This record gives sequence, C-alpha cells and structure tokens, in this order.
Amino acid sequence: MEAVNSMTSAWMPWLILLVLAWTLPWKGVALWKSARNGHTAWFVVLLIVNTLAILEIIYIFGFSKKKPQVS
Repeated sequence: MEAVNSMTSAWMPWLILLVLAWTLPWKGVALWKSARNGHTAWFVVLLIVNTLAILEIIYIFGFSKKKPQVS
C-alpha cells in the first residue's frame, strides 16, 4: 500500500499543473469576453465555479457572440 501512495504523490503535482495549464487560459478568455459583453451574471458564475473549463468553453462558443447592433 505504501508503494501506491508513493507513486500517487509523485505524479499529483504534474496533474495539478496540467489542470491549471488547461483551465486558466479558458477561464481568462471567458471572463474577458463576458466582461466586454456586459454579461455580469456569466462573469460572476465563471469566476466562482470551477468546472475544468467546461463552463468556460460553453460560454465562449455558445453565449459570447455579440449581437448585431441596430442603428
């Protein structure tokens, strides 16, 4: 059992770094787009909820499209 714990602790920091490297860029883009589009509720939810970037990707590709402005 001790060998398993030793192996787990060896790769855990790398897993955390990989998750951070994946999540931070998505979160940054989603927060930036939501702030620029005035989507306050999305901004707050994206800032608080951590979903391994799933929510951020949904926002970026599904909800962040700017609506055409009517003159």
